[in-house]
Amino acid sequence: MIGRQLRRIGIALWAASLIWGTSFAASVHAAPNPYHTSANASALVDVKSGRILYSENGEQSMRIASLTKIMTAIVAIEHGKLSDRVKTSSRAVGKEGSSIYLQLGEEMTLLNLLYGLMLRSGNDAATAIAEHVGGSEEGFVHLMNEKAEMLGLTHTQFKNPHGLDVDGHYSSANDLAKLTAYALRNPVFAEIVSTKVKSVPNPHEKWQYSWTNKNKMLAMYEGADGVKTGYTKKALRCLVSSATRNGQQLAAVTLNDRDDWVDHRHMLDWGFKNYPLMEVASKGQTIAGYPLAVGNSFYYPLAEEERGSLQSRLVVIDMATMNYKLGERGALEWYLNEQKIGSIPVYDIGSARMSLPERKPMSDAALLHDYKKASGEHESFIHSITAVIGALF
Repeated sequence: MIGRQLRRIGIALWAASLIWGTSFAASVHAAPNPYHTSANASALVDVKSGRILYSENGEQSMRIASLTKIMTAIVAIEHGKLSDRVKTSSRAVGKEGSSIYLQLGEEMTLLNLLYGLMLRSGNDAATAIAEHVGGSEEGFVHLMNEKAEMLGLTHTQFKNPHGLDVDGHYSSANDLAKLTAYALRNPVFAEIVSTKVKSVPNPHEKWQYSWTNKNKMLAMYEGADGVKTGYTKKALRCLVSSATRNGQQLAAVTLNDRDDWVDHRHMLDWGFKNYPLMEVASKGQTIAGYPLAVGNSFYYPLAEEERGSLQSRLVVIDMATMNYKLGERGALEWYLNEQKIGSIPVYDIGSARMSLPERKPMSDAALLHDYKKASGEHESFIHSITAVIGALF
């Protein structure tokens, strides 16, 4: 019976009121006032959805200094093993610029090097990480550019893992916003960049290394939880910051900004005020007029005047497909101003598939074991990582 009903529905139906027979009421409110920074380029992104909320010269390719290390960190986390012990080479020790002062032959876990990379912006740490994970600095840079291509970063090219000025090494504010949103969804990356102070074993002295995060936003902005500072004589002041309020995480990017701390506070305030993360659909909600229910919740940041432009489209699948036999009946696609912004599966009302988790957690036993081993079995670290993972999923 249900199969015949679905066949009569057809392939696709446009509706602004599929969920519970209602829709977002058309709004008469004006668009948010535009915000301007002192930066040569800037962008603001909602981390969960990846939506760019604000951009000024966002597609312009520019020098990015140590913001490069956002890519270095996420590539190392995804390709390396956190508990590996990394040996410092002469090439790493001799790297100019900001440093965590590694000594020749010194060994440190990959995890601790990542803290040195992101909290203190160690160029020596970046080189040591690259040589260990990529086999060579050049091999690691290949992985960085491969990741940029995979993420669709069309105005980005890397020449090194640290961000020291070199021709042909660049990115854009929009690309960095997309990269940061991706990286912050990784619980290891999110834990590292939100850390204010980190103590690390020192093999040369009785006292431990103690690294204080250079990102002042962590102390000066409510809800701040990342990400990275940057500066060179040619790139000038660069900053990526992130913050979470009311369950929504935003990330701001500025390139060549003489007043970045102030601009980032204002950008984040503007985003939280004008583009709150809304629950567009809730798991289990029924679709008006059909024996179907939404399989996943769907969240999206929306300005008030946009809500009347939100539409949904029901797309059903063929009964002969494997997905249909496994319980899926199609998808509810969401559009804003005729641009697709997301898609969620639909099932029969009461289907057993509705009881399954919306997403498979990333935190398997092997991953947590590596965290524990890499961090010297500090339980507080494990608890904090587990909390981050729980919040994300």
